[in-house]
Amino acid sequence: FVNYSTQNGLASDTVWTITEDDVGRIYLGTGKGLDRLDPATGRIRRFTTADGLAGDLINHCFKDRHGNIWVATTTGLSKLNPRAERVPNQPPPIYLSRIQVAGEDLLLPETGAQRMPELTLPAGRNNLLIEYVGLSFQGGQPLQYQYQLEGVDTGWSLPTEQRSANYARLAPGSYRFLVRAITRDGVVSVEPAVLSFRILPPLWQRWWFLALAAMLAGLVVYAAHRYRVARLIELERVRARIATDLHDDIGSSLSQIAILSEVVKQHPAITHQELAHMLTQIADMARGLVDGMSDIVWSIDPRRDDLSNLVQRIGQFAFDVLGVKGIAWELQTLPQSVTVKLTPEQRRHIYLIFKEAITNIVRHANCTSVLLTIKVADHRLVAEIHDNGCGFDSAHPSDGLVRGGHGLENMQARAAQLGGQLRIDSAPGRGTHLTLSVPLR
Repeated sequence: FVNYSTQNGLASDTVWTITEDDVGRIYLGTGKGLDRLDPATGRIRRFTTADGLAGDLINHCFKDRHGNIWVATTTGLSKLNPRAERVPNQPPPIYLSRIQVAGEDLLLPETGAQRMPELTLPAGRNNLLIEYVGLSFQGGQPLQYQYQLEGVDTGWSLPTEQRSANYARLAPGSYRFLVRAITRDGVVSVEPAVLSFRILPPLWQRWWFLALAAMLAGLVVYAAHRYRVARLIELERVRARIATDLHDDIGSSLSQIAILSEVVKQHPAITHQELAHMLTQIADMARGLVDGMSDIVWSIDPRRDDLSNLVQRIGQFAFDVLGVKGIAWELQTLPQSVTVKLTPEQRRHIYLIFKEAITNIVRHANCTSVLLTIKVADHRLVAEIHDNGCGFDSAHPSDGLVRGGHGLENMQARAAQLGGQLRIDSAPGRGTHLTLSVPLR
């Protein structure tokens, strides 16, 4: 079957009567006039009261033996002689007369345009009003129009006398608008008027933005992975350090306590003086174990990560060690420096450097006063330890300062682990001045 409807140009989809003329053309009576269909070309011409038809509501149509078509309407009877018709008129040209984008008119020639250069519209300017006009060479017979927007419409619109098309909120993409005029005889414009345009996507929908966003997302994921790996490595480093400290300090002290206890147990005949000496050693080692455990717990406690806690602990150690020996001491720091955050590694090494330096002062300096200074400047922590003791040749430190793995070399190694520097200024008879400089992350 070949179907014909208003989509093809019929006046109505309801057909009341039908007949055929001598050349095979079909006449269709509807409630909106008489349509004539040429099956060979598919053209449809409409006859209405404007063409002389008695009425537009057709009840019946009939062909007589002379080839005339008789049309019965609700307001009279009409006769049509197909042989006396004029030659079909020429196709009507069609022009774009107005183009409005987002409420702003585009510049067009005064006579209109059949084709326009492709337009590129920014994102957001996606509302279009297009007006058009066709030229008819048959007086008194208005033209009809069909249009379509490729990319939106699936086909030509129904023929109407409307001379504008409106499209709102078009999505980003490329479009092609076509419009054509149709005469009463069904003659269509040879070439439709054409407008091609492209609507750019918003910034966040463009390929380079999406690629950049994907790249940034990848970098974020990679950075998160690196951060997680770094945290795991840091956690493993802390665990290893704790295990090493427990093994080296706590384990060694416990072994010595066990040995001394075994000696006391296996030699019941030792003198009271020897027993008291061994018990004193055991007590000193136990106190050392308590201090060592306290240092380990303090160094990994996240609540102690600011400089004020480090200053407080250094001050407590100086009070316990220097105060007992009757050495006058002073700890100076700037108020704004105490809120600086430190990593567990920084707190531990800086504290142990101070602890080692104060211990060496008590053991070797033979001084009467000590000045401790801690300040922060230019993203660096600068700590100074100054005593008025006997001093030493800093180029050839005494063996007593480095025995047992404790001493200046140990402090230098801790400063290097923090990426910092430890400078020692000392000479016999004029005391010792230590300066520690550590970068802050």
